[in-house]
Formats: sequence, structure tokens, C-alpha cells
Amino acid sequence: MRRLTWESITLRLRNPFRVSHGISETRTAHWLRLAGEEGWGEGTIPPYYGIATEAMAAVWEVAAYRSDPLPDDPADITRWVGTEGPASARAALDLALHDRLGRLHNRPLHDLLSLPAPRPLLTSFTIGIGEPEVMARQAAELAGRSIIKLKLGGADGLDVRRVVAVRAVCPDAILYIDANAGWQPDEAVRIIGALLDCDIALVEQPVAKGDFAGMGWVQARCPVPVVADESLQTITDVDRLAAEGVGGINLKLMKVGGIGPGLAILRRARHMGLKIMLGCMVETSIGATAMAHLMGLADWLDLDAPWLVADDPFDGLRFDTEGRVHLPDRPGIGIVRRGLHADSRPS
Repeated sequence: MRRLTWESITLRLRNPFRVSHGISETRTAHWLRLAGEEGWGEGTIPPYYGIATEAMAAVWEVAAYRSDPLPDDPADITRWVGTEGPASARAALDLALHDRLGRLHNRPLHDLLSLPAPRPLLTSFTIGIGEPEVMARQAAELAGRSIIKLKLGGADGLDVRRVVAVRAVCPDAILYIDANAGWQPDEAVRIIGALLDCDIALVEQPVAKGDFAGMGWVQARCPVPVVADESLQTITDVDRLAAEGVGGINLKLMKVGGIGPGLAILRRARHMGLKIMLGCMVETSIGATAMAHLMGLADWLDLDAPWLVADDPFDGLRFDTEGRVHLPDRPGIGIVRRGLHADSRPS
């Protein structure tokens, strides 16, 4: 008997999304469901990670025909999923198995895992790299949203102008900047220094993924937290980043393999004194809502994927007018297909 199925879908983005790695108007997502609609998961990763759909599908095909029992305890899920294959493929299985147990026990995921109750927390809303005036216009359209994240790292020398333009139209917003590994260390320090008058709150991944020393070098010369995103892939990376003095990590389920590994990384990072951002890829509400169940453990949120996507087929977390994230009152992850008795929508 086949235990699960999956489907690839094309997500249409609200605006063309440009980061230092390139530009896109759509993203490919993969959602997975256990037989009998027992649980839903997602495995979605940006193209610049270089992970082929075939590599993820191979993991799911093996899992679909396994004969051993599905886990009855959340503590056994990571062992059942294993370590083979891309992290994003393992994340889909991990989420579906967690969702299944939550539904079976009629408990939301955070309660199933004995996590602190998620209080509504502000998330950032991301604007991709563009001409300064375009980014300013998009920022103005976010009126009322309290936190804006600006993608930088362009090779055109306009990064400072981009932030200045946004700050001019959003004088009260909290600003995060994210270079997506697009700067050299000395360049990062120079640009960050020029942006301090814009009252930026943090800097995400200023230098290359593997440049742990460069991340620490920038942090030592930067008065706001430097947050590692691409540099954080495994629990071992937490110790390397902490040793370099980096201020925080951006945890994403799709790059670490799901809730089980994600919680282990989060707890290790907290133990090492790092602050925690809960992030997401450009993904559906399955992944973003699953991550929102960890809000009670977070310092910062970057869970705006349901807003970035114009045609999210799932209903899960929602945003209030100021940009706080609220979880649905449903068991498991708490998502449903749109049109199937959905009772809340992102706004």
C-alpha cells in the first residue's frame, strides 16, 4: 500500500522577487500528504540551493513503500525520517508526520511538542532588490506593517540608496537588511556603517555562506546583530557561528530537515547565547504555519511567505494589520486546502 503522495505546484509571486542570487516571478513548491489525509508536509527550496526535484522525489518514493510503523511519538520522528537525501525532502516527511500526530491527538503542534504557547509576534515583510524608488513604493504599500526586510547585495552600488529611499517613506518602520551573502567583509562593514543613520535593526547574511570568520569579523565591527542564514545548515554550524561571535541565526525548516532537527538547532543556539529568527523560504502556508508553532521560542520572525505568494493553495497562519502572526485554531500544523472549510485567511 502506498503511504503517501506528493505534488509539485508553481507558486506565483505577488511581485518579482530579486535577491543577490537572481530574480524570479514564480517558485516551485512540493506538498506531500500521507494516505487518508492523515498529515500534510512541504518540501520547498529555492533554485539557488541546487537541489533537484528528482533528488527529493527519490526520498519520498522510498518512504511511500516502507513497511515499518509510522511513529507514535514525536520524539521518534527524526529517527524514522533518517538522514538520507536533501534536507527539504526530509522536512516534508517530518512535517507530515508531526501533522499526523497532532491530528490524531486533536492537539495543535506546539501543544503536542510541549512548547510555549505562541503569542502573536510581529513578522518582517520582505522587499526584493530593485531600483530605490521601486523599493520605496513597495514599502509605502506596506503601510501599517511594523517590520520591513530589504534584500540588498546588488552589484550596482545602490544598496545605501535603496535603504535611504525606504526609510524616507517609512520613518517609523523597523528595518532589517539581508544581503544574501552578496558582500565581501570589508564591503559589508562599509555599507552597514553608511546605513546606521537609517536606524537598521539587524543585518542578515552579509558575506558568503562558508565564510564563518568573515561573519564574525563583520559582527565585531557592527553595532547591530549579524544573523546567519545560508551559513546555518546543521547543528555543527551553530557552534562555529557562536565561536565567531555572530549575534543570531535564521532557522528555516526546509534547510535543516524539519521540526525535529530545527528544535535541536534552536535549543543549541539558545544555549550558546545566540538570538533566534524563525524564517521560511518562498513556500506555502504548510511550511510557514508549521514554523509559527515555534514562535514562543523566537526573538524575531520572518514568516511572510503567505504574503509573498499570490496564489497560496493552503490556509494557515494569518497576519493582522500591524503584521503580527496568528495561528489557526486547528489540530496538527493547522492548515487546510483553500475552499475546504477554511476559517481564516492571511490579510
